[in-house]
Amino acid sequence: MKLTQLPQKWNLENIFPGGSSSQELKAYIQSIEEQIVEAKNKIEDCNPQNHEDLAKVVEEMSLLSSHLHESGAFVGCLVAQDVKDKEAVAIRGKLDQIGAKYHSLWTQFDVKLTQLTENELKTLLQYDDLYPYTFVLSERRKNAVEKLSFEQESLINDLAVDGYHAWSNLYDLVVGKMSIPFEEDGEKKELSVGQLDNKLYSQNPEIRHRAFEAYEKAWEEQEDFCSEALNHLAGFRLNTYQHRKWDSVLKEPLKINRMRQETLDMMWKVIEQHKNTFVKYLERKAEMLGLEKLGWTDVDAPVGQADTKVSYDEAANFIIEQFNRYNPKMSEFSRQAFEKAWIEAEDRTGKRPGGFCTSFPNAKETRIFMTYSGTASNVSTLAHELGHAYHQHVMDELPYLNQNYAMNVAETASTYAEMLVSDAAVESAKTEEERIVLLEDKIQRSVAFFMNIHARYLFETRFYSEREKGLVSVPRLKELMEEAQREAYSDALGEYHPYFWASKLHFYITDVPFYNFPYTFGYMFSAGIYAIAREQGAAFEDKYIALLQDTGTMSVEDLAEKHLGEDLTKPNFWNNAIQLAVKDVEEFLKLTK
Repeated sequence: MKLTQLPQKWNLENIFPGGSSSQELKAYIQSIEEQIVEAKNKIEDCNPQNHEDLAKVVEEMSLLSSHLHESGAFVGCLVAQDVKDKEAVAIRGKLDQIGAKYHSLWTQFDVKLTQLTENELKTLLQYDDLYPYTFVLSERRKNAVEKLSFEQESLINDLAVDGYHAWSNLYDLVVGKMSIPFEEDGEKKELSVGQLDNKLYSQNPEIRHRAFEAYEKAWEEQEDFCSEALNHLAGFRLNTYQHRKWDSVLKEPLKINRMRQETLDMMWKVIEQHKNTFVKYLERKAEMLGLEKLGWTDVDAPVGQADTKVSYDEAANFIIEQFNRYNPKMSEFSRQAFEKAWIEAEDRTGKRPGGFCTSFPNAKETRIFMTYSGTASNVSTLAHELGHAYHQHVMDELPYLNQNYAMNVAETASTYAEMLVSDAAVESAKTEEERIVLLEDKIQRSVAFFMNIHARYLFETRFYSEREKGLVSVPRLKELMEEAQREAYSDALGEYHPYFWASKLHFYITDVPFYNFPYTFGYMFSAGIYAIAREQGAAFEDKYIALLQDTGTMSVEDLAEKHLGEDLTKPNFWNNAIQLAVKDVEEFLKLTK
């Protein structure tokens, strides 16, 4: 049955009624503060040699973690939907302070784990009440051994609230309040960053280029603030790493993503070996648009005369239909998300830019945030975020501490969902022109993962290297960004985006450092999974669910070995994965010859 007149504003009332004035939320947060005290006492009294003591602490921390997640996700939604909601911002500040105490509790618990030898912990993990947490507790002990003392790590967590995390929150606040003048159809408007960002994908090149000029100018006006924020975020990280005697800025993101440096290096190596194919695509696209070389906004510009505007209801029905081909359970889940108003999609001012999916572990629900304006990119974003939501959905019945999957495998589920939608659209094209348009939209995402995100990775790696020697100036930041973009795009563009370091909020996220390469990993990993799904059809769904459910308790290397029989440190898997994208380009070149 087709969905019609779908709500474009999410419903948060069944989580905590009353928004930022919710008395239930206030009481919930107060109960978390009481839990913090209880957990602290239990950890202090815990004898790590006693499995019952250890199990009680794990149970208490699991409950506390889920409650903190629930309230944090809710307040995050409030701030995203209305950046001027000062009460929500104040509550977020309070939760940040509680979060610092919470992280200190984990540090205190980790100290208990380090009092055990590796063999002693293995013995304890044989007990039924601890066995389900074998991976999580073993990982925590291993990571704790590489950190500072409890007192020092607690101090870092406390100082991070008004230092490290505060810079990130301030960036969100400033960007959310940015108002950029833009004229269209003779009417002058004040647009938010998110609204103007959508104009960068307009089919009209004149609108695209004027929007980009306005975009660059707006970020130029904020360059000093953004430079301060970025430099001090990096400085906090680098000082922390130095005290821990960590010799690589990639150590933390690799640990968080549960992957090895050899895997990351091999992935980029294979991508670089295939860059020439995607340069040919960029050159062909420039010819089609009558340009010598593509400009920054031309890379994602639509080609052909097909109408790329898709209503929200049309997008919802299309996504549900395509998911159903290989993943009927994911299709039904997505229908529920649309019908129950779990998605905030309305195009209005006052919202923060970007898109995200957040989960409510106790309510066992998710919420998706984006600004939908009917572009092909919006449809992809919607499918992407629904992939995230489904991933969390299949984890809901697992112990909460086993649901903590890393960003790179989280991006696997989301990009897999995108592939299902975009590939099915290409296959069902009614005309050659429509096929070209849809195929090109799909290739754009490959270019984003192989080139745009590679540029982010190169920029951030080099920025941190220079930041170790001192503050990096605005001119140098622009220079580093343009150099990274030229290298990542194999110098195939005629215009770059030197203020990308300021405009990309991913550089300012403090939860996960190096918020870049996991996207590309997810894309490539999902390509390999998608190839299997195409071969096996709906029969693959349960295997896919099993893989997703293991993402919180395995390294990516072990995950690939168990479910795919592949070694990620070798080129074979990556070469096979990239072939889907290579074939897309080859078909595009053939159709547009």
